[in-house]
Amino acid sequence: MVQIISIANQKGGVGKTTTAVNLSASLAKLGKRVLLVDCDSQANATTGLGIEKPDLELSLYQGMIGEADARDIILSTMLPKLKLIPSNVDLIGFEIEMVSDPRREAKLKQFLVPVQEEFDFIIIDCPPALSLLTLNAFTASHSVLIPLQSEFFALEGLGQLLDTVKRVKSSFNPGLKIKGILLTMFDRRTNLAQNVMEDARQYFKDLVFKTKIPRNVKLGEAPSYGLPALLYDKASQGSKGYMAFARELLRKS
Repeated sequence: MVQIISIANQKGGVGKTTTAVNLSASLAKLGKRVLLVDCDSQANATTGLGIEKPDLELSLYQGMIGEADARDIILSTMLPKLKLIPSNVDLIGFEIEMVSDPRREAKLKQFLVPVQEEFDFIIIDCPPALSLLTLNAFTASHSVLIPLQSEFFALEGLGQLLDTVKRVKSSFNPGLKIKGILLTMFDRRTNLAQNVMEDARQYFKDLVFKTKIPRNVKLGEAPSYGLPALLYDKASQGSKGYMAFARELLRKS
């Protein structure tokens, strides 16, 4: 049975898209059938998998407004088991056009239903805001994965995100759960990173994954080559970190 996981944090720069791309690639490398859905109008996940946004004839926008089916939009990637539903700046129009639609929060869920059983995992990269697109992602998902950067003020604002999850759970998606919290940009040499880890574990207990993603130059370089880290430099600490995280996620699943 498919697992649909939204990767979300309303703060930018926390490693959200990096996590979406590299977790998806790692799961595919481990033999799972994975669909990555780029649900952000900035479309960084699309770029990170080597897709030229100006060349797209169809994107998630056309799917969510009902002009195209998922099978017409899904693209292959350099990993045989990893597929992508790309995005581009057109997605900005979704929130404006759907403002008066009574089922506007369920458009992504409806769009994915015809193809979801063809995959083991559907990973949704959410925008860095608690918007209608994020609401759609949460309504379509079984769980939410939260990347948490190991920096000052990391826990600030998480309450708002958790409140949104609670509201979606009560109003639109009773089965929605927090999959867990992934510490990103972790530098074990600093007291700050250790303090953030301790605070996160104090507040969230077993929801904090044991795997921590290190701060790593290769993770930052890989998207500019349109590659996940495991294809850009599989020996890098970033690539190894996401592969370890994918294994931990599979064990927990």
